[in-house]
Amino acid sequence: MHGPPLVGWLLVVVGTTAGMYCLLRARSGAAGERRAARGDAVMGLGMAAMAAPVWVPTGRPWGAVAFAALFAAAGAHALVAARRGGDAHRLHHAVGAFAMVYMALAMAEAPGGGHGGVGHPDAHHPAGTPLLTGLLLVYFAVYVVRTLAAIVPLPTAGTAPPGAPPGLTAPSLPRGRLELTGACRVSMGIGMLAMLLTM
Repeated sequence: MHGPPLVGWLLVVVGTTAGMYCLLRARSGAAGERRAARGDAVMGLGMAAMAAPVWVPTGRPWGAVAFAALFAAAGAHALVAARRGGDAHRLHHAVGAFAMVYMALAMAEAPGGGHGGVGHPDAHHPAGTPLLTGLLLVYFAVYVVRTLAAIVPLPTAGTAPPGAPPGLTAPSLPRGRLELTGACRVSMGIGMLAMLLTM
């Protein structure tokens, strides 16, 4: 990825943390929840691996091809599963996987093999197609906003639980695992936005 190595390592931390939490979440719950958690884990850990500044394919096009093949397979699997079960989150996994394929191939085809911006900020040449990059940026921005809206409801009058101190409303109370899952998805969505912006 282009941009300072610090940004890449921060994305590695975010992706790894989200991916590991999703792996833990995949061990319990209903079958649909476990499948969604596995898909989230693949996306989070894949994002972490791809964002690592050390993978940049300088003279190693096999790195980009390996990432593209892995995420193309994950995207195809998510599309087939979404078609069978009508699961909207599986469609999101497919979009995310194909965005990863696009980024891997675009970075490999960029001048300098996608390495220009890591050590040489002045040599940054945007990779990929601006229109497709823009569409993906809009998609992930909308996804982040919608996911945030689902986990942080607007406060309304009269939502304080009985016996709560004045000014304490239900949205300010911990709501559990659903919110943590949503927070992981938001962080991965923001990570995708950052990766697209640093292409």
